Amino acid sequence: MDRSSPPATPHDARTLVIRDNRVPSRQLLDGRGQLEIEHQGRRYQLRETRNGKLILTC
Repeated sequence: MDRSSPPATPHDARTLVIRDNRVPSRQLLDGRGQLEIEHQGRRYQLRETRNGKLILTC
Protein backbone atom coordinates (compact mmCIF):
# COMPACT_ATOMS: atom_id res chain seq x y z
CA MET A 1 0.00 0.00 0.00
CA ASP A 2 1.40 3.41 -1.01
CA ARG A 3 1.12 5.89 1.86
CA SER A 4 2.96 8.76 0.22
CA SER A 5 1.17 12.04 -0.26
CA PRO A 6 0.12 13.04 -3.75
CA PRO A 7 2.46 15.55 -5.40
CA ALA A 8 1.70 19.19 -4.64
CA THR A 9 1.55 21.76 -7.43
CA PRO A 10 3.01 25.12 -6.41
CA HIS A 11 1.76 28.34 -8.01
CA ASP A 12 4.48 28.26 -10.68
CA ALA A 13 3.31 24.83 -11.92
CA ARG A 14 6.44 22.92 -10.89
CA THR A 15 5.66 19.64 -9.17
CA LEU A 16 7.19 18.48 -5.90
CA VAL A 17 8.13 14.81 -5.93
CA ILE A 18 7.27 13.25 -2.58
CA ARG A 19 8.47 9.71 -2.00
CA ASP A 20 8.26 7.88 1.30
CA ASN A 21 7.21 11.18 2.95
CA ARG A 22 10.47 12.82 1.84
CA VAL A 23 11.09 15.88 -0.31
CA PRO A 24 14.68 16.74 -1.24
CA SER A 25 15.65 20.11 0.26
CA ARG A 26 17.06 21.24 -3.09
CA GLN A 27 13.53 20.88 -4.50
CA LEU A 28 12.03 23.04 -1.75
CA LEU A 29 14.72 25.71 -1.71
CA ASP A 30 15.25 25.64 -5.50
CA GLY A 31 18.53 27.56 -5.36
CA ARG A 32 17.02 30.42 -3.34
CA GLY A 33 18.46 29.24 -0.03
CA GLN A 34 15.28 30.04 1.89
CA LEU A 35 11.57 29.32 1.92
CA GLU A 36 8.58 30.70 3.83
CA ILE A 37 6.18 28.16 5.34
CA GLU A 38 2.78 29.04 6.72
CA HIS A 39 1.55 26.76 9.49
CA GLN A 40 -1.53 27.35 11.65
CA GLY A 41 -1.58 31.03 10.78
CA ARG A 42 2.10 31.64 11.57
CA ARG A 43 4.92 32.15 9.10
CA TYR A 44 8.18 30.28 9.44
CA GLN A 45 11.36 30.60 7.45
CA LEU A 46 13.38 27.56 6.39
CA ARG A 47 16.86 28.51 5.29
CA GLU A 48 20.13 26.85 4.47
CA THR A 49 23.26 28.02 6.28
CA ARG A 50 26.69 28.51 4.71
CA ASN A 51 27.62 25.13 6.21
CA GLY A 52 24.74 23.38 4.43
CA LYS A 53 22.55 22.96 7.54
CA LEU A 54 18.84 23.81 7.65
CA ILE A 55 17.36 26.23 10.18
CA LEU A 56 13.63 26.75 10.79
CA THR A 57 12.76 30.03 12.51
CA CYS A 58 9.52 31.78 13.41
